[in-house]
Amino acid sequence: MGINAATTRQHTIYDPTCGSGSLLLKAHDAAPDGLSIYGQEKDVATFALARMNMVIHNCADAELWRENTLTKPYHKGPNGLLKQFDFIVANPPFSDKAWSTGLNPDEDEFGRFAYGTPPAKNGDYAYLLHVLASMKSTGKAVIVLPHGVLFRGNAEADIRQELLKRGYIKAIIGLPANLFYGTGIPACLVVLDKEHAAARKGIFMIDASKGFVKDGNKNRLRDQDVHKIVDVLQRSVQIEGFSRMVPSAEIDENDGNLNIPRYIDGSEAEDLQDIEAHLKGGIPARDVDALQEYWDVMPGLRADLFGPGDRPGYLAAKVESTEVRATIHAHAEFEAFAATVRGIFAAWREANIEAMRSFDKGHHPTDLIHALSEDLLTRFRKAPLVDAYDTYQHIMTYWSEMMQDDAYQIASEGWDVAKVIRELVKDADGKFTEEPDIVLGNGRSAKKLKAEVIPPALIVARYFAAEQAEVDELEAKAEELGRQLEELEEEHSGEDGLLVEAQTDAGKLTAASVKARLKAIKGNADAKEEFALLRQWSALSVEHGDAARAFKEAQAALNAMVVKQYAKLPDADSKALVVEDKWIATLREAMDGELDRTAQALTMRIKSLTERYAAPLPELNNAVADLEAKVAKHLEHMGFDA
Repeated sequence: MGINAATTRQHTIYDPTCGSGSLLLKAHDAAPDGLSIYGQEKDVATFALARMNMVIHNCADAELWRENTLTKPYHKGPNGLLKQFDFIVANPPFSDKAWSTGLNPDEDEFGRFAYGTPPAKNGDYAYLLHVLASMKSTGKAVIVLPHGVLFRGNAEADIRQELLKRGYIKAIIGLPANLFYGTGIPACLVVLDKEHAAARKGIFMIDASKGFVKDGNKNRLRDQDVHKIVDVLQRSVQIEGFSRMVPSAEIDENDGNLNIPRYIDGSEAEDLQDIEAHLKGGIPARDVDALQEYWDVMPGLRADLFGPGDRPGYLAAKVESTEVRATIHAHAEFEAFAATVRGIFAAWREANIEAMRSFDKGHHPTDLIHALSEDLLTRFRKAPLVDAYDTYQHIMTYWSEMMQDDAYQIASEGWDVAKVIRELVKDADGKFTEEPDIVLGNGRSAKKLKAEVIPPALIVARYFAAEQAEVDELEAKAEELGRQLEELEEEHSGEDGLLVEAQTDAGKLTAASVKARLKAIKGNADAKEEFALLRQWSALSVEHGDAARAFKEAQAALNAMVVKQYAKLPDADSKALVVEDKWIATLREAMDGELDRTAQALTMRIKSLTERYAAPLPELNNAVADLEAKVAKHLEHMGFDA
């Protein structure tokens, strides 16, 4: 909305329905040195929350006022008219039915309704007109409104025409439905800009209604969705099905109706069935051609998957549908594509690893993630087939879930925090509120420990790989012996099984119950087989117990070594464990996941086409006829007249 590196603290930001002040603070944080904040909110509790938020975020000088903005606007200029601002953000109540209570729009002393009076029972345009009147001649504003403001008729249509005539609407962004609490209706962002309004020849429209993730019973914009909207808007990038500059003449042809689907077709292309292919076989060449973005990167792969059909316009599959995935992954061109993507990530790592290592106490985590994420996004814009915004989302998701906690701890305490592994303490209810990373000892005396930054698994991988291999071997041996013991019991514990008499009343075999049974049948010639089986079980049980005990002892010894290693970590190793083994390794795995998704998308489409047209109708008819003949023959043999 125009806030950039040149924005100073003298620039003003205003929210006429500021709520808790979150929009104001977001805009304030976007400016290098902040902004001068103004706001108004009529709800007492929400206003108090806004004041508190301003203090918490070091904006105690913000000028907030509690009162109804439409009936009693507080912020005024020296002339008694509305004070005008550089920037305005607003998320007013949708379709406010009581907006005009205590207000006569026809006699408004601030002249806010010169372009028309909004409907008495719908205040969407009342708030928009208030925002417009509060903008400087170069002012810019973004207001969240229900989608209906774009196309509703009567008084609202007249106001909309006046705004269009003056060029005040710079952009419109359609948002997903069910985004805001309290309403499930779709909303939009209306971007107003008075600067150069008279020369404006169109409106930039974005259909962002499909970019979201489910979050409980609501939808939520992801970081990548927000970034894409901002990028496209700032650069006026026209993307088919997503954004375009709509000329004023086209809007005039639609009588000022701004409903986004009139101008942007965001519907997905229909997957058409080919009747001829169903009748005669073959895969339609046009369906394969539709995957051209893949063939541009891997032209030889297409030739290895498809060959000429028996007639023009149709192809034949060279690979069975079950082998498509393996063929793609093993293809040299896919391997080259994967190497390109991994190379882009490697270059990002090389360019940013020193910034991560040098991040330290007193630094700003938000600066770190901004630099890392923007560079990753920029580099992956050049990557074939991989969506750069998906890669951006990976780092932002990891930042939200884990990395920011590490960064804020390092910024607060320095890198020594990476060496901390602390003992968990029970709360007032005698419960642990965190899951331990490692446990020393057994029973009530056991110590449950939590690593602050470096997971024990990373310590093990770097320093105790051989010891871990021994532990794994002992665990595997104990599990195998346990499996053998279980199989022996299952085989001989049935109703007439030889181990039934050795079971306890609870139907279990124990060392004591087996020992007692052995004593009871010792020397009994009729029980030789049972005696031998019980001896086998007893020996196997002892061996399993010894193996399980050896595993536990080895694991306990390894845990103790790991805990001691934290305190001995050299500074360089602490940074390597966090930066290389934790942060970068996690992101590298996410990038590999993008490669898998790319291959999977192509695999599923090719399998779908191959299987869809695998059996043409005549072939199916012949198969049905053969089955009918077989059924008739069986009926004839059974004495029925087919």
